[in-house]
Amino acid sequence: MTVRIVALEDSPAKPWKNGGGLTHDLLAWPADAGWRCRLSVAEVSRAGPFSPYPGVERWFSVVQGAGVLLDLAGQEQRLTVDSEPLCFDGGQPPGCELLGGPTLDLNLMVDTTAGHGQVARAKAGQAWASDAPLRGLFT
Repeated sequence: MTVRIVALEDSPAKPWKNGGGLTHDLLAWPADAGWRCRLSVAEVSRAGPFSPYPGVERWFSVVQGAGVLLDLAGQEQRLTVDSEPLCFDGGQPPGCELLGGPTLDLNLMVDTTAGHGQVARAKAGQAWASDAPLRGLFT
């Protein structure tokens, strides 16, 4: 097993195309331009739509800030730091409203031709196990 530690402050921030925030890539596999799996932390500074990623399964979790209200095809999802991670179709990007200022959000994106991902919140006192070939811990 190989352990790789990636600090957020060591991951350069990249501005979004729509100017609504910044992204810090923690993992892009196999490479930045042609990734099949990407794990990042986004700094969301203003409301606006997510970028579309057709053929991509997206996992989203608020890790800091008051949270967001996502509009997924007319269905509102309110997410805070206490919410379970949300999985949705990257080809159907939601609109995003901030619930009280900027947020930091953990994002896992997986090309569905490469497989599927999962994001789960660790819970104190509960064991965690996975048979996935690749695993990570964000803290």
